[in-house]
Amino acid sequence: MTEVAHLPQRGVVEISGEDRVGFLQGLVSNDVALAAPGRAVWAALLTPQGKYLADFFILAEGGRLLLDCERAQADDLARRLGRFRLRAKVALRDASADFFVHAAWGGPFAGAAIAAPDPRLPEAGLRLLAAAPLAANSGEDAWDMHRLGLGLPDGSRDLEAEKTVLLEAGFDELNGVSWSKGCYLGQELTARTKYRGLIKRRLVPVSVDGPLPSPGTPVRADGRDVGSMRSGRGRLGMALLRLEALDQALFCAEARLTPRLPAWMRLPQAAA
Repeated sequence: MTEVAHLPQRGVVEISGEDRVGFLQGLVSNDVALAAPGRAVWAALLTPQGKYLADFFILAEGGRLLLDCERAQADDLARRLGRFRLRAKVALRDASADFFVHAAWGGPFAGAAIAAPDPRLPEAGLRLLAAAPLAANSGEDAWDMHRLGLGLPDGSRDLEAEKTVLLEAGFDELNGVSWSKGCYLGQELTARTKYRGLIKRRLVPVSVDGPLPSPGTPVRADGRDVGSMRSGRGRLGMALLRLEALDQALFCAEARLTPRLPAWMRLPQAAA
């Protein structure tokens, strides 16, 4: 059965104008030109130093690009991007009031919505933007459990603004970075972390045995801090952990954490 969930914490930024693709192309981590009807692109906006600010799905519809982003970040994201407009023929606005964002997974979907497969993993299903609420048969909590089961990050719940490096959060394996497009904001650090193997920690899905720790709670192994808890629900969570600690006994507050490394995740340093 196809599950459909309304995601009220998601919003939309609209970018219109004839220069919309080229304008966004020079700012974000992925190839905006690949966005097309029925095909979404997952990308991030970084600081000039290559640290995370926001991530979003880019959907193309008519003469505009629609950024499926965190609702709380939509207005700020539109303003941040607008600072780089200069002479580009583009218009940006927070269009969250015009759309209802949904996710669908587990089977095909048919309905009145702008739809595209989630570009991170086929199992993640579809991203849907609709002018009115769709007939949802699941809740936001069900979607959260689904994405935690897949090990997918959820924006600022899992990534730290102005601190997280994209490759720590799986953006390479999850199709969130283009290595062949031209320059973009923060590209230098992103490329250096890949080609010099500078990643020392990773955001990984974990099983939680005990009370679910609060986000930000330190994770400890052998009496030392080796990371921190991020988002979670029930007995599933995400934790930012040092690579050398993945095979150690991990404790967080009153719970024990066990890494659940998904098939899509590549940890060459750990494997070595």
